[in-house]
Amino acid sequence: MSNHGAGDASVIAQETLDIEIEALQRMRSRMDARFNHAVEIVLTMKGRVVVVGMGKSGIIGQKIAATLASTGTPAFFVHPGEAFHGDLGMIRPVDVALLISNSGETEEVLRILPFLEHQQNQIIALTGGMESTLAQHSHVVLDVGAEREACKNNLAPTSSTTNTLAMGDALAVALTVKRDFQPEDFARFHPGGSLGRRLLTRVCDVMHKGPLPVCLPEASFRDVVTSITDGRMGLTLVMDGQDLRGIITDGDLRRAFEAQEDVNQLTAAQMMSPCPLTIDQHMRFAEAEAYMRDEEVRALVVQDEEGQTIGVLQIYDIKNEELSV
Repeated sequence: MSNHGAGDASVIAQETLDIEIEALQRMRSRMDARFNHAVEIVLTMKGRVVVVGMGKSGIIGQKIAATLASTGTPAFFVHPGEAFHGDLGMIRPVDVALLISNSGETEEVLRILPFLEHQQNQIIALTGGMESTLAQHSHVVLDVGAEREACKNNLAPTSSTTNTLAMGDALAVALTVKRDFQPEDFARFHPGGSLGRRLLTRVCDVMHKGPLPVCLPEASFRDVVTSITDGRMGLTLVMDGQDLRGIITDGDLRRAFEAQEDVNQLTAAQMMSPCPLTIDQHMRFAEAEAYMRDEEVRALVVQDEEGQTIGVLQIYDIKNEELSV
């Protein structure tokens, strides 16, 4: 039977987080040259990182393997129980084994050691048992031990699994820095996600193409309004032949009304914003978005390699693209 009077749940949650934060801070204080050694082993390997863990450690191991793989370090997870039913064949001598066991005495993990030692695999251990069997058979031991679990009975893996997950993240991040892993690299491994699409998509993929709303520099106020209305983009480009002279937006029309008593006397050249901001059609979508944010504009004129106007990119294009991914 549950004990509903055992205390306020939010207080228990805060205490849980405090315990895990303290465990992380203690682990941080123990970081030393062994971590650098582990990173160098992975950087110089010719194969992949094979992550092995049992139970809760295995679940954490799957996340670590996924994070490594998505950030430029080839990695996969092998369940130690399945390893003895054929999966050992997935591990090659050039691979690095990342073995996870809080105690360092997990039987299913230890059973893999003779095979790894026979193949001469490099072994990195994530464990809290620094004098354990696993530690003694590893080339590098990273201490992920926690003085106590956040569980009331000090039994359920909580602080220890948090430490292990954080150490895996630390490895992955350190490796990305060492490899100079860029957003474009991340996007290649995540082409279906919103970040991947933003980084891989080019301006020419999402811009408004022809026919674009245009008018001549001598166009009347009425002609400008008609062009903006028909174009349904909230703007019109002022073109002199193939040359871009300026841009007129809804905002320019409002300012014209405020500044002039008789706007019907105005021409497009008098209302336009000259020298509109332009971008190359091959610019990355994310760069164009950042440029628009920095310049605080809602539209950019897109040009080709010869400087000819071929499209318009608008701020709501970006918002729609983000919502659609």
